[in-house]
Amino acid sequence: MITAVPSSRDNQLENFWHQQANSLPWFKKWQRVLDWQVPFAHWFVGGQLNASYACVDVHAQSARRDKIALHWEDEQGNSTSWTYQRLYQEVNQFAAILAQHGVSKGDIVIVYLPMIPESVALLQAIVRLGATHSVVFSGFSSQALQDRILDTKARFVVTADYGTRRGKQLGLKEIVDKAVHGVSCVESVFVYRRNRDFSISTTALDVILNDYKTDRVCYVEPVAVESNHPLFILYTSGTTGKPKGIVHSTGGYLTYAHSTIQWAFDLNEQSVYWCTADIGWITGHSYVLYGPLLHGATVMLYEGAPDFPNPGKWWELIERYGISILYTSPTALRMFMRYGDQWPAHYNLNSLKILGSVGEVINPEVWEWYHRVIGYKKCTVVDTWWQTETGGFMIAPTPALGHRPLKAGSATLPLPGIEAEVVDAAGVTVPRETKGYLVIKKPWPGMSLGIHGDAERFQEVYWSKFPGMYYSGDYAMRDADGYFWLLGRADEVLNIAGHRIGTTEIESAAVSLEAIAEAAAIGVYDEVKGESVVVFAIPKNGFAPTPALKEQVIATVRASIGSFVTPRAVYFVASLPKTRSGKIMRRLLKAVLEGKTAGDVSTLEDEASLDEVKKCYQVIKAALETSAL
Repeated sequence: MITAVPSSRDNQLENFWHQQANSLPWFKKWQRVLDWQVPFAHWFVGGQLNASYACVDVHAQSARRDKIALHWEDEQGNSTSWTYQRLYQEVNQFAAILAQHGVSKGDIVIVYLPMIPESVALLQAIVRLGATHSVVFSGFSSQALQDRILDTKARFVVTADYGTRRGKQLGLKEIVDKAVHGVSCVESVFVYRRNRDFSISTTALDVILNDYKTDRVCYVEPVAVESNHPLFILYTSGTTGKPKGIVHSTGGYLTYAHSTIQWAFDLNEQSVYWCTADIGWITGHSYVLYGPLLHGATVMLYEGAPDFPNPGKWWELIERYGISILYTSPTALRMFMRYGDQWPAHYNLNSLKILGSVGEVINPEVWEWYHRVIGYKKCTVVDTWWQTETGGFMIAPTPALGHRPLKAGSATLPLPGIEAEVVDAAGVTVPRETKGYLVIKKPWPGMSLGIHGDAERFQEVYWSKFPGMYYSGDYAMRDADGYFWLLGRADEVLNIAGHRIGTTEIESAAVSLEAIAEAAAIGVYDEVKGESVVVFAIPKNGFAPTPALKEQVIATVRASIGSFVTPRAVYFVASLPKTRSGKIMRRLLKAVLEGKTAGDVSTLEDEASLDEVKKCYQVIKAALETSAL
């Protein structure tokens, strides 16, 4: 619980985070709260702890030992539930096997696993040994996986025989075999067999984890690591260049995950918490793997597509398991909106208390649907703004700290200890109701230690534009009440006749139409205006992509923003190119229209979405040249 909200003075800031860090089970207390050498922050210097001990042991050795830690279910309805005692036993078993085969403090372990309880146990086992994990989402290609193995020079890889999605078993081991072929740094590939009947090839590198598991009680002492020991490396891709390996600490990161999940989601002993993110993303790290387990919460895991075998699957799970907190993305919500209200109406969602949103700006229309249809107008909607680099929520409502009026589409205000601001190109705070760059002016415990192996890039990308301030890369505005409104990426801004317009503003106007489920706006060269707008839109089920609807989109954007933003083209598609975390990849749409190569597509969820645009490239190009669209 917060005892004092810090001011911008550093000593008060440090005292505040000192109090928050005391909630963790430290083996040794720190000598110094913060060592801040811009842009590198080291928190709780000299303190020692272990993430696995904090997430698992403290509960298994308490009255929570028989409490459910993990519920798991897949698309077919197969399910299991693990208590904290069971999780503790699995973590120790896996830790013993990994240690037996050479994994130790300081190693980097690449992880390529599906959403199953064993994945949680394996990750906790890795950090139990003092090693650093680097999770690669199990939808990545063998080349993307190999790139990350080579960048980390990892000696070990952990995988499973397969994952499941849309009724299919997807071979993961086969992808790993391709990725490690000819890679000299890899010494062992640990494989968890879900089903012995699933055929996999074996190599000299393979260690089948199941072969070493026994029924004997096993205990591996958790290795004490210094607070700034790397807990994990997680790769995030930019618009160009190789993906960035974002490094997070142990003590500072865990302190921040522990505090922020409590403030935003008001966890209690009865909470049944479901964050729908995969463990391959930062949301799955902070708010599946660490945050809720630090609190001893019951966590839901689901393996599969959100709308398979039907669009009611998620709502069925909420009813069956009594989910009280749901944390998901606007992308998923827009998809469910397209299917219609009848699907959630089939199920009793009264167990829900808090609804969370993550991954991108949530349009007011989606926010209202979420609140009305899923939350029955009684649930708090916690819209969170944060990034892989920040480690946890930065701007969000905080139900646990008292009532804060909500505004549909706004992430509200910064969390305690966070000094966020909106500035102009010179780094000067802009007036209210004025768009500018979102920056963070003071360090916080969840912030990244840097980019793996590239301190110069860390400085250049995040700290050079505004010296001494973290540059988020996002546009934002503060309204008259001081609430923050996120306006999209600063590199996703169109310059139309000298007016700089965020793509989010245009897209929000398009999806305000009842017939439009999703939209992506990009700019194309215009010899008069500099850039003109092209909108790619997905009609909702039951609405035909007619010329009349196209005119409606154009008229709505023009009326909402101004005639100078009138779209030059509207193109209807069945899907948009997105990352696997749900973010629209506008740069790919732009590259296609400009006849350029797509660049890094390792995070693309569905190549068919891009193929659809590519097939129409000549038609679109010709139409743009004649202004015929």
